[in-house]
Amino acid sequence: MLAPVKYRVTAIKYVAKWYPWIIHTMLTVHHLETSRSQRVLWLLEELGVPYALKLYQRNPLTKLAPPELKAVHPLGKSPVITDGDETVAESGAILEYLVETYGAQAQGDLADLQPAPGTPEYRQSRFWMHYAEGSLMNWLVMKLVFVTIPTQPMPFFVRPIARQLCAQVQAKLIDPNVETALAFMETHLSHHVWFAGEELDIADFQMSFAVEAALARGAEVARFPHLAAYRARMQARPAYQRAVAKGGPVVMSQ
Repeated sequence: MLAPVKYRVTAIKYVAKWYPWIIHTMLTVHHLETSRSQRVLWLLEELGVPYALKLYQRNPLTKLAPPELKAVHPLGKSPVITDGDETVAESGAILEYLVETYGAQAQGDLADLQPAPGTPEYRQSRFWMHYAEGSLMNWLVMKLVFVTIPTQPMPFFVRPIARQLCAQVQAKLIDPNVETALAFMETHLSHHVWFAGEELDIADFQMSFAVEAALARGAEVARFPHLAAYRARMQARPAYQRAVAKGGPVVMSQ
């Protein structure tokens, strides 16, 4: 049984003060505010794996990651973790690394974080792991970009043109694809508790940020009750709440 969170935090602080060389070799999450790395925090909290958290703030004007992240990984993006001599970037790769390295200790409803190969749950898990970033997040990021462009500094006579152009791109291209994605997830979750089946698995951590972003980017939540219920189940988990308390809000405000 894990010790209460406050005692684990106190222990980490004690080690950091008196045995700093241990902290240098412990797992560290380089966490950019309102970013995909929230997935990583949630998984670590579920697994009860001790970790150090290094927070990075976005540039207040550009909303981009700070240059300091390039000292951790050449891409300068988040999420990225360091674990001893290992440096791992990209959400999916990080989640897989953590489950492969620390998942054996998982119990209860975390026992099936990686479904057995060849099972229907395994195929569903693989699909949603790839769908999150391969399809869904592309449209959600585009939505955010085209909502933001008209609010950026520009000559006053250009703003109406930018607003109209962005609105057309959203209406004709982005919104129909987001709508299709929402309807697809809604139908799937009307038959499943979690994305891969009846048990929480690695795909749910990968999909978590996308679900939060999709429902925050103007979706009419009442039209997608099963997707909203999925988000509520996710947010109700104590480990998810601890991750948000440590990492801050999940989704960037528009």
